[in-house]
Amino acid sequence: MLTILRDKPSPAPSDPQVLALSALGWVLADDDRAQRLLTLTGLTPDILRDSLGDRSIHQAVLDFLCGHEPDLLAASEALGVDPTEIAIARERLSV
Repeated sequence: MLTILRDKPSPAPSDPQVLALSALGWVLADDDRAQRLLTLTGLTPDILRDSLGDRSIHQAVLDFLCGHEPDLLAASEALGVDPTEIAIARERLSV
């Protein structure tokens, strides 16, 4: 029997809401990126604060990242997840 060694498999996808909140924290850590999020989504700081538990806010954050590959790749690296995990979380939130 031949055994093929691989890198460790990526862990099971995180809870999409937890991942979205982590991603939001990453986005908000950069003023320019945070402003772009607000501009593109129509959200305001007050809406974000008041709706942190809202699934639609989580989806908007992940949509924002998935819509701009450089941010998606940077966020995935910073959060320690594969970019596809962010896309999967986005899809899971849309169901």
